[in-house]
Amino acid sequence: MSKGGREKVVLAYSGGLDTSIAIKWIQEKYDLEVIAVAINVGQPPSSDDIIARAKRNGAVKAEFVDAKDEFVEEYIWPALKANAMYQNIYPLSTSIARPLIAKKLVEVAKKEGARYIAHGCTGKGNDQVRFDVGIVSMDPDLKIIAPIREWVMTREEEIEYARENDIEIIVKKESPYSRDENLWGASCEAGVLEDAWTEPPKDVWVHTVDPAEAPNQPEYVEVSFEKGIPVALNGKRMKGADLIEELYKIAGRNGVGRIDHIEDRLIGIKSREVYECPASVVLITAHRAMEAMTVTKEVIEFKRGIEQKFSELVYNGLWFGGLRGPINAFIDTTQEHVTGTIRMKLHKGSCMAVGRKSPYSLYDTGLSTYGKDDSFDHTSAVGFIYCWGLPDRTAARAHKKK
Repeated sequence: MSKGGREKVVLAYSGGLDTSIAIKWIQEKYDLEVIAVAINVGQPPSSDDIIARAKRNGAVKAEFVDAKDEFVEEYIWPALKANAMYQNIYPLSTSIARPLIAKKLVEVAKKEGARYIAHGCTGKGNDQVRFDVGIVSMDPDLKIIAPIREWVMTREEEIEYARENDIEIIVKKESPYSRDENLWGASCEAGVLEDAWTEPPKDVWVHTVDPAEAPNQPEYVEVSFEKGIPVALNGKRMKGADLIEELYKIAGRNGVGRIDHIEDRLIGIKSREVYECPASVVLITAHRAMEAMTVTKEVIEFKRGIEQKFSELVYNGLWFGGLRGPINAFIDTTQEHVTGTIRMKLHKGSCMAVGRKSPYSLYDTGLSTYGKDDSFDHTSAVGFIYCWGLPDRTAARAHKKK
């Protein structure tokens, strides 16, 4: 408790309308001291100092946590090594950030002696599950407050509430869309997108150019990996966050990374989701190409099922559950030789691997060629085919007798 005897709540704070009025609302409804925490995972910077504004709006303390590097090293790279794509389409850009945000909220709560954590999730989305389950998985004694699940206020009513209570807000031009952005990608939903027959209008796309308007000439990039982790772009070694940000711009200007699909939410609702994931789409495509060259067939085929399970666990908010860790441990063992460089061709919305090299390459030209350098023993084929087909040959004989 604070010196005044009031208990504390740690609020996941973005500086937007919802979390700005939540400070006052929580103080009124729960009589708690609010500690506002803004966590940077690569979202666009605010136009003002949101930490100072949180204090002016009544937070007893406000903190900015820069978690970009941790986000990359501890969350994005494990997802990349897993080629994580929910339903084989969505690179988990929003989902993969949630466990880190939950972790930081719990860390601040422990440091401040707070018994409550508050977030701004709605009552029918996925994020409420990711936050609630993640928080109690780390500390089951923490209590969770979700103002938007409790209050029934329209945007206009929220603005009026702010005016009546002298809450300082920055009201931007009203957008019909709900957006979330970080280093790994951006999501957009609501508005006209709720009509599944309607093509996303131009104002939906913020980070990628229209593929039809992208440069006529393809752009090539080289991504270098060490044990499954990207370490260099076009031959230049870079820190993870810098590499992703640079590739984000390169792929975006070539129209790469647009995704539009009907997604199955955790709670059973089908939702039309639009994503822009230029860097993650390129890196996952390149990583798969690197694995194809350096990992054996059996491991790749088995790993595909593990990748799907990993993606489901992350999407469903079970990062801190008992299964995700062992899955990552297995995936790490498969990355021992995923080292080398992939050349990617980006052109008008498409990206494909067009060049590959690795010191651990399993690609043997002598075995694959039909030219004069062919080193394959063709005489072994007859015996191999006889043994390979023996079970079916035996079954055919037995069935023919009947």
